[in-house]
Amino acid sequence: MSNFDWLSRTELLTGREKLEQLASKKVLIVGLGGIGSFAAEAICRAGIQDITIVDGDTVEASNRNRQLVALTSTTDKAKADVMAERMKDINPDVKLTVIKEFLTPEALDKLITNEFDYILECIDSITPKETLLRLAKKKRIPIVCSGGAGGKTDPTKVEVMDISKVYNDKMIKYVRKRLKKDFKYLRGIKVVFSTEVVDKNSLVHTDGSNYKRSAYGTMSYLPAIFGLTVASVAIRDLMDQ
Repeated sequence: MSNFDWLSRTELLTGREKLEQLASKKVLIVGLGGIGSFAAEAICRAGIQDITIVDGDTVEASNRNRQLVALTSTTDKAKADVMAERMKDINPDVKLTVIKEFLTPEALDKLITNEFDYILECIDSITPKETLLRLAKKKRIPIVCSGGAGGKTDPTKVEVMDISKVYNDKMIKYVRKRLKKDFKYLRGIKVVFSTEVVDKNSLVHTDGSNYKRSAYGTMSYLPAIFGLTVASVAIRDLMDQ
């Protein structure tokens, strides 16, 4: 990156060396919903120059209560395309790879390579989440994982912990149980989650497509807080690499 002028406020915090370090990194973001869309924007605004974004979904009206990509004008558009256009408008020099697919375990295996410096996992269904975490750990690629923001409302309960210590998150509990079949000592994956007990009355069952059989109600601000926290973990870790 030749022009750091637009990052002058960031540079006041990081200094030029760390800013250039961030710009040199290659990051993968999987999932661009309520959590992933905010994470992707924060990664882009931090000046990271080489970003791959992945999401096979399109914008629906019900996404507008929480997803950065969801507007009346973007309904039925691919989330990845909407996010890419927004990121290019933030930083025209960003190198973007856009993948508009729901990734199968086989496709994820091909995608996850050591060329990535960091992975942000923002998937809201168990099987792809489990697969991505397993591959990242096996290939020793740093990754931050998002727990579930659905059915919760208290932003003060959001925390970052090792996956071995996460509690009050049903999705992470299931994923952790599956991963323990491959890793006797399952540690070293940072998870953004909420310690708040989920509101079970907000649960709705879905058609089971895209590995997702149910969903909880969501509040406008909480997925955004999750996503920004996910991005903060990645950015701080990348500056320390």
